[in-house]
Amino acid sequence: MRLNADFDQTVIITPEQRQSSPSPVAGVERFMLDRIGGEIARATTIVRFAPDKFFPEHSHDGGEEYLVLDGVFSDQYGDFPTGTYVRNPVGTSHSPHTIPGCTIFVKLWQFDPEDQKQISVNTHKSTWKPGHQSGQEILKLHHFKNEVVTMERWQAGSKIDRLVFDGGMEILLLEGRLIEAADPARIYPKGTWFRFPAATRLMFNCPEDCTFFCKTGHLLERIEAPAV
Repeated sequence: MRLNADFDQTVIITPEQRQSSPSPVAGVERFMLDRIGGEIARATTIVRFAPDKFFPEHSHDGGEEYLVLDGVFSDQYGDFPTGTYVRNPVGTSHSPHTIPGCTIFVKLWQFDPEDQKQISVNTHKSTWKPGHQSGQEILKLHHFKNEVVTMERWQAGSKIDRLVFDGGMEILLLEGRLIEAADPARIYPKGTWFRFPAATRLMFNCPEDCTFFCKTGHLLERIEAPAV
C-alpha cells in the first residue's frame, strides 16, 4: 500500500476525511494518514483501542513513537495517560495493553537506527517555554540530528507565520482551530493532520487557544519498512 507516500506534496486530512481501515485485531480501529507497505509498514496512523485490550510482547524493528490522545495506554514500563509522548527505539520490545481504552497517534518505521533514546514525557506535567513568535509556547520533546519534535501552544488571536525548512513539517492539531490567513474560509478543526514539504510558507490565524504536536526535519531520511 502507498498512501500519501509523496513527501514532496502537502497533505491535509481533517477528522471527517479520515477513513477507517480494517485491523487484524478485533477491537482495534485504524485511521491511516500515510503509509508505505502492508501490515509491516512505514506508517503514520491514528489508532483507537477498545477497553481491556492486551497484546503479546513484540519488538519494534523500525522504532515506534506515539502520543496518547485519550485514555491510558500501558506496558510493562508504565501507564501513559492522555498527553503522554513515548519513543521506543529500533530493537526495543514491550507488551502493551489498555484497561479503559485509548486513542493514540502513532508513527512506525521512521527512526534513525542510531537514535536509541527511549523516553516518555507527560506533556501536561512538563515545563513549557516562550517561543520565538508572539503568543507561542513550546515544549521540546526530542531532538536527534535533523529531527525535532515539539508541542506548541498558541494564544487566541495569534498569527502563525513560518517557513518550513529542509526535511518538512508535520502537525497534528490537538486543541482549537487554525484558519488560513490567505483564505479565511479554510478552517481546520481539532484533529486535523498536516504534512508540509520544505519551502512551504505557513500562515495561519488562531481564533482561540490552539495546541499542536509538531515534527520537523524528519522527512530527509526516507526510511521504509522491508517488503514482505
